[in-house]
Amino acid sequence: MIPNIRNPRARSLSGSLKVAFLAVIVFAGLAAQAVGGDPPARRIDLAGVWRCQLDPEDQGAAEQWYRLDAFEHTVHLPGSLTENGLGDEITVDTPWTGSIVDRSWFTEPQYAPYREPGQVKVPFWLTPLKYYKGAAWYTRLVRVPPGWKDQRVELFLERCHWQTRVWVDGQAVGSRDSLSCPHVYNLGALEAGVHRITICVDNRVKIGVGVNAHSVSDHTQGNWNGIVGRLELRARPRVWIEDVQVWPDLDRRAAVVRMHVGNATGGEIRGMVALEVRPHPNGPVLVRREVPLQCPAKMNDIEADCILGDRVALWDEFSPNLYVLRAETRVGVDRDVVETTFGLRRFATQGTQFTINGRKTILRGTLECCIFPKTGYPPTDKAEWRRILRIAKAHGLNHIRFHSWCPPEAAFAAADELGVYFQVECAAWANSGSSIGDGRPIDTFIYAEGDRIIKMYGNHPSFCMLAYGNEPAGGNQQRWLGELVTYWKRKDPRR
Repeated sequence: MIPNIRNPRARSLSGSLKVAFLAVIVFAGLAAQAVGGDPPARRIDLAGVWRCQLDPEDQGAAEQWYRLDAFEHTVHLPGSLTENGLGDEITVDTPWTGSIVDRSWFTEPQYAPYREPGQVKVPFWLTPLKYYKGAAWYTRLVRVPPGWKDQRVELFLERCHWQTRVWVDGQAVGSRDSLSCPHVYNLGALEAGVHRITICVDNRVKIGVGVNAHSVSDHTQGNWNGIVGRLELRARPRVWIEDVQVWPDLDRRAAVVRMHVGNATGGEIRGMVALEVRPHPNGPVLVRREVPLQCPAKMNDIEADCILGDRVALWDEFSPNLYVLRAETRVGVDRDVVETTFGLRRFATQGTQFTINGRKTILRGTLECCIFPKTGYPPTDKAEWRRILRIAKAHGLNHIRFHSWCPPEAAFAAADELGVYFQVECAAWANSGSSIGDGRPIDTFIYAEGDRIIKMYGNHPSFCMLAYGNEPAGGNQQRWLGELVTYWKRKDPRR
């Protein structure tokens, strides 16, 4: 039997016995997943069993499903609905995402056996066993430890497809819509004890990135619904490092560190930022310095030079030398630590040719269209990306273009170590009904997505080129794209 999802106050499958039985299941899962073992003091892994409810008629928000304790299905996250066996059967009427150029499969007699119910095989889609496009709700309980008192709690969802909305204990937190970067939510201070997190994921194309964009199209990765990669709660102090960017300065053999430090104390604070640079992954400390920290505002900018010396090694495809910057804020007894990997390199142009560290280079590349048929979504582990990139390197390639999508963090980390030049794109192929430069929501989305990509992946030396996407439509596209490139170059000239 299914839960009474029509009633927003419903708390049972069909009766009190089932409520008790469900409570045992949920709290057993809570013990195993959130507080089992001895999780790191500042992180709680949310991977594991979640409850799920499909919402094809968009009733969930109006009926306040975020207040429910019981959903119909049990799923495992990270993962997709398809991996969990949820969705509709594939038929000739499945509402795929993407353009159909040749309709012969729908009409020609030789394809008739493959249009029969239960035997459907479509040659031009990545055909999953189940398909679902719409809102899906996920919920679980998590226990916040007493040691997190007065901490700023973040919910980290590494890769979502596509839009997410989050509630904690029935209270709305916000929404995110990045196709390229983690969805991170500030949950504020949570009291010690059990809390319910509810996430609504909607994989419909609501912003016109283009139905053929490889970030969303069923032609390649598939228009999946779910959350993959890391799912975590993180405890951060009320003075925290929001962002760290490392800008290489080859002329001075230096790294310029630019930080945003947040302050949620409600008053001015003083402290220290400690910086260390060492060779990746575990070399000796090359630079150690401290910078005074004064935060009168909610968000504060800090800049500091780290002079690395004449013997510092540069990064390129032949010698992918890497360094690790460790930044730590010290305010009273509170500490916040962020580590980021970077390399000293200058990717530029000379006339009509590309240069790396002042030396002309030729990009020997291939196209990556987000084709991962075993899962329908890209891997988020570095080992798999190392395998993929080693194949490219074995064929003499040094460059990969990610056509109308952007890979996850693990891809950049693997490329940093192996020496591969990436071109990533803002998840768009705005034609077939979409366009850029015409004042549509896609215009705002591309600027925001580019900002998010630069912030999340900008320190990776493998991240050499950034583009809007592929083959746009729109009568104003030339002017609009010119202005976009100018904006990016002013914001971040590292590529």
